[in-house]
Amino acid sequence: FGALVSGLTCAQLRDEAVRRALFDLWIDRGVILFRGGEATSEMHVELSRCFGEIEPHPFPESSEPGFPDLVKIKYYPDDGTYYDVGGEERGGWLPWHSDLIYTDRINRGGILRPVQLPQSLGMTGFIDQIGAWERLPAALKQQIEGLHIVYSVDMDFSRQLFAHDGNLRCIRMAKSGLAIARRMWTYPRVVHPMVFTQAETGRKVLNVSPGFAEGILELGGPDGDALLREVIAHCTDPATAWFHDWRDGDMVLWDNWRVLHCATGVPPDQTRVMQRTTIRGDYALGRKLDGAARP
Repeated sequence: FGALVSGLTCAQLRDEAVRRALFDLWIDRGVILFRGGEATSEMHVELSRCFGEIEPHPFPESSEPGFPDLVKIKYYPDDGTYYDVGGEERGGWLPWHSDLIYTDRINRGGILRPVQLPQSLGMTGFIDQIGAWERLPAALKQQIEGLHIVYSVDMDFSRQLFAHDGNLRCIRMAKSGLAIARRMWTYPRVVHPMVFTQAETGRKVLNVSPGFAEGILELGGPDGDALLREVIAHCTDPATAWFHDWRDGDMVLWDNWRVLHCATGVPPDQTRVMQRTTIRGDYALGRKLDGAARP
């Protein structure tokens, strides 16, 4: 999975054939690195519109002031969530996850762009879930088809059962994260299938996000937790991941319906600031756990 597009300009995006080719490449490869072209906020937004409408993030604390189409993802030494990750302190660390999986309408994708890079670390990892399904043992495939995972909002990943291996401790929560945590119980739990089919190609996707997962809907308790952990161990194999080491001017697009991503974090005394768009989408397979009909 993955592709590189070099030297793209905003003027080229006026050509509908270019936009269509970029969209088709995205569906085929899942992740595109744009490098050596224009990388302004305007280009960031216009490029995102090649792949769908842009929607605001459901958490207003994440919005970039003055740029409603951009989400600000930041870690500052004096404000930002940081963890002890297996004995190493990492600011802005994020586990493998799908964006907005804790809502019933998962956004289609996003484009991430650096604003201020740290001196060390700060990589973003990507794993293709179509490839993960293809690598999954046949017995596991049979077990999970037709099953669903329950997801919920919790900004403290150390409290999540499936987001880490047990060696994670939250040292400090970002101010924005604390604001979200205060109202976490107002967000309903949601359900998504563990497997679905990519509409454009007919390929199956392993639809499992370790971050925000609570367990398997149809199989609660130790048996369900053990099955989910076994699947997660397969779909987050680091040997199958691409960890992008950012350069100024890079932009990375990923298909959020088929690609997991994570953040390695940075040393807690360094700064990392990124901007991201949220590309609207609804694969129409998620629902609220209370069973209410989708509007």
